[in-house]
Amino acid sequence: MFTSISTINWLSVLLAFVAYSFLGAMWYLFLFPKAYRKSLGRDPQINPSEAPIFIVGPMACVAVTTIASAILLYALKIESFGETIAFTLVIGVGFLVANTVNISINPNIPNPGSYGMITGFYHLVGITLVNTILIVMK
Repeated sequence: MFTSISTINWLSVLLAFVAYSFLGAMWYLFLFPKAYRKSLGRDPQINPSEAPIFIVGPMACVAVTTIASAILLYALKIESFGETIAFTLVIGVGFLVANTVNISINPNIPNPGSYGMITGFYHLVGITLVNTILIVMK
């Protein structure tokens, strides 16, 4: 599986990472900021901390997810858009959304349903964007 790493179009990985990160910024800063804060039990009117960990940490996770997706996409020899959509749904729903919902179901998340929906859907849209860029530029 790891022999496919040398064939990966790393420019597409970089562009996919930037797109996923940009989507995250738009998602949490402009599209759903109040709903997201409310899902965490915070005052929706108060902006969150701007500490670097809250920017760099998610970007590092998006980078890992993007690279892992590229490795799998190439190792599984996914070539068509239809195969890409099927692959995206398997990893998007099977790993990203399921893990997000699992994380939301704990006593520290006061509104697990809305947190799971907001964050899970972000990751599903994000991985769809990533895999679309990766396959188009393959």
